[in-house]
Amino acid sequence: MARTLCRIFKGCQSICSLPLMKTRLHPSASVLLRTVCVRRMLTLPLPFSPKARDFSLPNSSWGAEMRQLYEHYNSQCEEEMKGEEKQDWAWKRLPSYNRSLKYATGGVYLSKIIQSKARLFTRNIKEPGAAFEYVLFVSKDEQKCVCIFQAGHLLEGPPGHVHGGAIATMIDTVTGTHASVLSAPVMTANLNINYRRPIPLGSTVLIESSLNKTEGRKVLISCKVTSTDGSKLHTEATALFVAINVSHLLGG
Repeated sequence: MARTLCRIFKGCQSICSLPLMKTRLHPSASVLLRTVCVRRMLTLPLPFSPKARDFSLPNSSWGAEMRQLYEHYNSQCEEEMKGEEKQDWAWKRLPSYNRSLKYATGGVYLSKIIQSKARLFTRNIKEPGAAFEYVLFVSKDEQKCVCIFQAGHLLEGPPGHVHGGAIATMIDTVTGTHASVLSAPVMTANLNINYRRPIPLGSTVLIESSLNKTEGRKVLISCKVTSTDGSKLHTEATALFVAINVSHLLGG
């Protein structure tokens, strides 16, 4: 513990000393020094460690049905060597973090948001299984995205069933992620939802997203929410997304 605190103190000392050193260095050298010190800060132990939890990985709250489906799709994400050629399988699992900008950019914009308390809406509850438990798999070849979703007890709307807003949130999450994978970062322009059958709390469902077409910056997606065996249709939706320039969101 003493060694950990010492490392943190030394790291803070090196950062705090930057303004004094800046006056004695050439501007380009000062920028380089700040870059080195920021990288040093990223290697500090907890509580400053930027190591992220991947929420798409199995945890103790996952039911047997969700685990079985996860294994089914995850087994198709692996790569095999056949002879001297590497064969890619159909699906790719998408990692999921509670601060998407921080980790998606590899820390490039970390200095701008390190003090922020912002968290991704679907990943802001610490208790496993209490709200949104889900994992996404995407197939670029088939232009499809599949989400395995287990609804927790905090998502109740009608007694014993999932709130319509929570279902809409998951549809927006899945279709928006799919559109971003297919083109570029996007924002939702339109989302039309038809609720067919309520979803019981604690149950596991499949959310399947398919590309309809692209028109310039526009991406049109269709989506359906079904029981895991496909026998029950819970919800249908269509979504329109528009590709955006990320630098505008960051004030660049």
